[in-house]
Amino acid sequence: MASNGRVAIVTGAGTGIGKASALALLGDGYSVTLSGRRLAPLEETVAEAGDDGSRALIVQADVGDPDSVKNLFAKTKEAFGRLDVLFNNAGTGAPAVLLEDLTYDQWMTVVNANLTGTFLCTQQAFHIMKDQDPMGGRIINNGSISAYVPRPNSIPYTATKHAVTGATRATSLDGRKYNIACSQIDVGNAATPMTQRMSVGVPQAHGEVRVEPTMDVQHVADAVLHISNLPLDANVQFMTVMATQMPYIGRG
Repeated sequence: MASNGRVAIVTGAGTGIGKASALALLGDGYSVTLSGRRLAPLEETVAEAGDDGSRALIVQADVGDPDSVKNLFAKTKEAFGRLDVLFNNAGTGAPAVLLEDLTYDQWMTVVNANLTGTFLCTQQAFHIMKDQDPMGGRIINNGSISAYVPRPNSIPYTATKHAVTGATRATSLDGRKYNIACSQIDVGNAATPMTQRMSVGVPQAHGEVRVEPTMDVQHVADAVLHISNLPLDANVQFMTVMATQMPYIGRG
């Protein structure tokens, strides 16, 4: 497809939700900067895009590092001249250990990736979006079902995803004067390498281990593309995309 003249950044674009979303945006005509810590998966994503990969830029980055994030956004602006969409997708979890056994380093690894990374990327997006012509843009944060309810032994992931919801609300408010919209997509059990454990069973709140249903990750990518293509006078503030029969709704 020919370029649609719009530019996006996807963090964590080498695997899972980020990969599927980057491919969806490229397939719709976006120029896309694909960011991640590892080069090889990013290159594989671009190769999978085929001819649409000619509109891709790969920038290795650690979203928890301020200098790395500044470089990511500077290279995007240098290559494409503007930024229309940022998908704050990069994130990680900690080992499922007891709360009292979690180490400080395990805690900070998740905080830096999920929360600090979202803030640093959002801040750099503001710098570009408020100064470009036409002014404005769209930021999409990857929340989680964990932004509402925890799994057992998940305090760093759950706490940061709750915090991302606060960041989404604050970004929406502070972005109004710059015509910057901010959305959050809360994903439940998309089939990715991160959720492969669902097929063998995961701990439930009542102590049992059960296999959980998953859904095709393409449904999340389609949601990212839909929100990205909205005019800036309309917004999906929060969206939940989940496997229909996963044990989320109701008491369990």
